[in-house]
Amino acid sequence: MRVGVIRILLAGALLLLMVSTFVRPGTDMNRLLLLLAAMASALLPMTAAPHAQDLTGLDVTSEAFTKAELTRGDIETALAELKPGDVLDLSGKSLNGIDLSDMDLTRVKLQSARINRTAFRNAKLDGVSLDQAWALNSDFSNASLKGASLFATQFSGAKLDGANFTNARVAGDFSGASLTQAIFDGADLSADEKNQSMGLMRASFKSAKLDGASFKGANLARVMMEFASLREADFEEADLRGSELAAADFAGANVKGANFDGADLNSARIGKMENTPAAVNLEKAKNLAQAVRN
Repeated sequence: MRVGVIRILLAGALLLLMVSTFVRPGTDMNRLLLLLAAMASALLPMTAAPHAQDLTGLDVTSEAFTKAELTRGDIETALAELKPGDVLDLSGKSLNGIDLSDMDLTRVKLQSARINRTAFRNAKLDGVSLDQAWALNSDFSNASLKGASLFATQFSGAKLDGANFTNARVAGDFSGASLTQAIFDGADLSADEKNQSMGLMRASFKSAKLDGASFKGANLARVMMEFASLREADFEEADLRGSELAAADFAGANVKGANFDGADLNSARIGKMENTPAAVNLEKAKNLAQAVRN
């Protein structure tokens, strides 16, 4: 059962309990309605809207996730009219399904934007904020996102082959996405330990395809990579402490200097990793005995 449904049921049960506790026979109806309204307001946070890493209860067929408020031409015109130093704020805009390939979007803000199935092939988004944006099934092939901010961004099912995330802050959901040859050198993909108001925010690559991707010097502490394909990926000097790597495929991956302290390697395929003797704290990984060695 979905978490959202469970929360609603719990809220309803608590409401009934509170009513049965405080309402007595002969209670005035107006007072009862006021009491119910107050209780409902108190319980409202329990059924709050999902954030961009939570698909629970989300209607992805709604116009907000399927239509576009602006065209490529509209955006090109707005960018041409920008004054020096200004930024085109498209936060919260629905830009679903349009083609923004090859555009320079470095002066655009896309926080909380709906960019599902939108094409950004070869686009330049260096330093751009895509925090809490919805980019389901979007296409960022060979796009440049150097130094971009991707906090709680939803990339589930997206195509990001060859995309460059060098030095970016990445705490989005890439479940089932394709990121072959993507570059995350020096990027911070670790869990945000300080701000957990929306749950544990970290990069999640569950069942993602990351063959040939580069994570040189990247911070991957507590990152989710269960069932990911990491064949021939480069983890040189990467921090993998506490990461979840169960059933991930490391065949041909370079792990020279990679820190595996506390990483979960249950059923992970590690037998054909490159430079295994040069890995750090591999012996301190969790479930190392359950890793696949052949």
